[in-house]
Amino acid sequence: MQSLLLLLLGGIASISVLVGGIGIMNIMLVSVRERTREIGVRRAIGARRGQILTQFLVEAVVLSVAGGLIGIAVGIGLSALVAAIAGWALTISPVTVLLAVLFSVFVGVVFGVVPARTAARLQVVDALRFE
Repeated sequence: MQSLLLLLLGGIASISVLVGGIGIMNIMLVSVRERTREIGVRRAIGARRGQILTQFLVEAVVLSVAGGLIGIAVGIGLSALVAAIAGWALTISPVTVLLAVLFSVFVGVVFGVVPARTAARLQVVDALRFE
């Protein structure tokens, strides 16, 4: 029974991570589209593709870590509430919190690569002409 419950919760968590990652990717793709002209100007004055790629990857990681920290705070808060109501002892492992933050960074990098590469590959002339 415990294995089945663990498998079920793992499946739900996997779907949640996938949906969150797709959300991050969509937000970043919209950001690239809205800032195409800015990217063109930066490239025209000497920014390299790697710098544009790094900028958008960092933005994706910041976005995912912010979401992860909010999730951790909500999870701890709800766990504390349930523990207080049920009279249970609450133990929060710092290692688990650190792993959750690191996983958020990983999700940000994985789902931020496509928008970052899209931004880095923009041609200067096309980006400057974009309306």
